[in-house]
Amino acid sequence: MKNVFDGIRIAIGIGGLLSLAVGVVILIWPDKTAMIVAAIVAVYVVVAGLVYAGIGGLSKRKSGWSRVGHVLLGLVFIAAGVIAFANLGQTATWLGIFLGVLVGVLWIVEGVVALTTLPDSGSKVWPILFAILSIAAGVVILFAPLWGAMVLWMLLGISLVVLGVVNVVRAAALGRSRA
Repeated sequence: MKNVFDGIRIAIGIGGLLSLAVGVVILIWPDKTAMIVAAIVAVYVVVAGLVYAGIGGLSKRKSGWSRVGHVLLGLVFIAAGVIAFANLGQTATWLGIFLGVLVGVLWIVEGVVALTTLPDSGSKVWPILFAILSIAAGVVILFAPLWGAMVLWMLLGISLVVLGVVNVVRAAALGRSRA
């Protein structure tokens, strides 16, 4: 039982240190870490393209059009991944804009849904306040999606640092409580 407990404590500590490290790196080098995420996405797209091309090229059970479609899709994925990888800065910017727009639209929809569910809620003040704030935040982020994505990226870094410190302290406290 002690070995299991020690393993859990060590896992929490290592997870906390990793979270802390990634959060600090995001806060110190936000642009470079965003480009690393873009590179990971680009590598994923290339690998997915190779898989699709392989399915199309190697499958004996698929029809001719299905095989051609898979090969063409694979080639499109590979080309997109290579272009993304060759332009990591622009890819990171595009991903930031995409995520900013996505979050903005989701916040607006969430606010509208909160308004449409007013008859189902007991108090009207909190759902209306939430809806107004959600819609306003969504509109703001839609007018500046890259700025919104950068703010969210920095909040992610701060959150990772805080959670990392908490988990490291938690792991240390678990070790003291077992001693």
